[in-house]
Amino acid sequence: MEQLTALTINFLDLSAEASPWLLLGLLIAGLMKAWVPSKVLSKHLGQGKLAIIKAALIGAPLPLCSCGVIPVATELRRSGASASATSSFLVATPETGIDSVSVSYALLGPVFAIYRPIAAIMSAIITGLLVATIKEEQMKSPAEQLQNEKSGCCSNKETVKVEEVPKSKKPCCGSKKVTPEIIKNTFVSKTQQGVYYASTKLIDDIIIWLLIGLIFASLVRTFLPQEFLLSYGSGLPAMLLMILISIPMYICATASTPIAAGFIMAGLSPGTALVFMMAGPATNISTLGVIRNEMGSAVLIRYLLGVAGCAIGFALLLDFSLSFYDINITEQMQHSHELLPKWFGLSCAGLIAFLSIKPLRHLLIK
Repeated sequence: MEQLTALTINFLDLSAEASPWLLLGLLIAGLMKAWVPSKVLSKHLGQGKLAIIKAALIGAPLPLCSCGVIPVATELRRSGASASATSSFLVATPETGIDSVSVSYALLGPVFAIYRPIAAIMSAIITGLLVATIKEEQMKSPAEQLQNEKSGCCSNKETVKVEEVPKSKKPCCGSKKVTPEIIKNTFVSKTQQGVYYASTKLIDDIIIWLLIGLIFASLVRTFLPQEFLLSYGSGLPAMLLMILISIPMYICATASTPIAAGFIMAGLSPGTALVFMMAGPATNISTLGVIRNEMGSAVLIRYLLGVAGCAIGFALLLDFSLSFYDINITEQMQHSHELLPKWFGLSCAGLIAFLSIKPLRHLLIK
C-alpha cells in the first residue's frame, strides 16, 4: 500500500513538472501551424546545400510527429523539393519541436533543452548531406513517386483543384480595400484555429505515449534502487542497443522525453537516453517504408546511417562534455521545475487530462 501511494505521488509530481511547459509548447506549436503557410515550406526547399539547411531550420520547430510529418514531406518532394532537403526535413521535424523543448526543460533540465534541438538540427543537415551524395538516377523520379501516392501510414490525401481565374475577372490590385477590421478578424480566426489544433489534434497525437512515459518514469522513481544508477548504462554498446530498440518504434519527441527521464533514473547515461530521443522519433517502420517508396533504397540507407550515426555521435559528445565539465544531469532534473508552484502544475495536468478525453472536451470546444 505504501508503494502504491509513493507511485501515485511520483506520478502526480512528474505530471505537475511537465504539464505547464507542455501546455506552453502546445500553444506555440498550434499558433505556428496556423500562421506558417505550407507554401513557404516548399518554396525554399529546392536543390542545393542551402535547401538542406533551410529544411532543417524550418522543420525543427514544427509540431509534427514521426507519422504526421510523412504527408507533409511527401508533398514537399512532389512539389519539387530535393531528396536531400526532404530527408533533412524528415529528420529535424519529428526529432524536436517547441513542445518537446519545453518538456525537456521541465523534466531533464536546461542542458538537454539547449543541446537536444541543436543535435536534431545538425543531425538533419548531416543526413541531408549524406543523401545529396546519391546520383540522381539512383533516386525515384516524380512520376514514380506519384505512382506510390497511396503508400505509407498517413499518405491518403484529398486533391484540391485550383482553377485559374481569367484575367478579365481578376480584381484590380486597388479595387479591394483591406480594413483594420478585416485584419483583426483574420488574426482572431487564425489564432483560434491554432489553439483548436493544439487542444485537439496535437494532444491526440501525443497523449498515449506521454502517459506511458510518465508511468514508466514514475515506476522507475518508485521501485528502482538508487545503487543501480552507477552500475550500468553508458558507453557505445548501450547506445547501439538503444538504436536497435528505437529504429522500429513509433514515438514522438514530446512523449519520448519522460521515457528518457526514466532511462536516466534507471542508470542509463544521458547520452544513451539522447540516442532514444533522436532515433525514436526520426524513424519507425512507416517512415522508412515511405522513404523507400518515395525516394528509393539508396536514400533509405543513407537516411538510416545519418540518423543512427548522428544519434551515437552526439550522444558520445554529450556524455564526454558532461563528464569534462562535471555537470550532473540528475541534479538539473530535480531543480529545473522549481520555478512553478505545484498547484499550478497540477492544474495544467488536469487541463491536459480534460482535453485528452474527447467527450469532455467537446463540451468546452465546439
